[in-house]
Amino acid sequence: MTFSRRIVWVFWRNLVSYKRFVLTTFLASLIQPLFYLITFGIGMGAYVGYFGGKPYLYFLVPGVLTTSVMMSATFECLYGTFVKIVHEKLYDSLIATPVSAEDAVAGDIAWGAFRGLVSGGLMMVVAIFMGILPVSLLSVLLLVLLMVFVGVLFGSLAMIVTAFAPNFDFFNYYSELVITPMLFFSGVFFPLDKFPGWMKALAQFMPLTHAVAIARAIFNGDYGRGLIFNFLVILALEIAAFLAGVRLMKRRLIK
Repeated sequence: MTFSRRIVWVFWRNLVSYKRFVLTTFLASLIQPLFYLITFGIGMGAYVGYFGGKPYLYFLVPGVLTTSVMMSATFECLYGTFVKIVHEKLYDSLIATPVSAEDAVAGDIAWGAFRGLVSGGLMMVVAIFMGILPVSLLSVLLLVLLMVFVGVLFGSLAMIVTAFAPNFDFFNYYSELVITPMLFFSGVFFPLDKFPGWMKALAQFMPLTHAVAIARAIFNGDYGRGLIFNFLVILALEIAAFLAGVRLMKRRLIK
């Protein structure tokens, strides 16, 4: 498995195409996370009160940021990639050029990560306008770096699913059985320490749990040794998912 700088050209092609839909995709990226911030953060936050001496929104915002990145990167590498393969035949055109299958897939994963970064960045701007700020400028930079890692991770996981997808309906299994449970059982909206033991153990196998823990620590400046374990889990899973996603997609593209 080899990669080249042509990954950049695949990414650039997606960026040029994206410019035609930038307004609609910005709006789509904002709606669901903004809904979470308003309903959970403001509505429920009025009843929940304080977490660790701070308003509930300081607990919620890092989780919503991470979730926004996950959702955007996932759906870009599910539906967006499937359209390019089946309907637009774009991958056939790409690999007929000097661009290899590995470069094409890696470029699309990078694009999915970028879409996630845009969504997460938009949510961070919204949170700042609401008066919910990270503790420092360094925290902002670290959050941006984390969003890139999370985008690559979930883009790669989605690419594995796309490698086996015969149609759009196939993605419902992944979104309903994997993404949705992670959304509610990874500590995004509520602390995990109040969950039953078996659920807390299950949450440790969900990559979003570790991403949210790191995001919350960075956002609030509350660092601990456990974050090293969280980061190593994300890094190991990301490398494995990226290599598997590229390999499986190459198998689908070149028969």
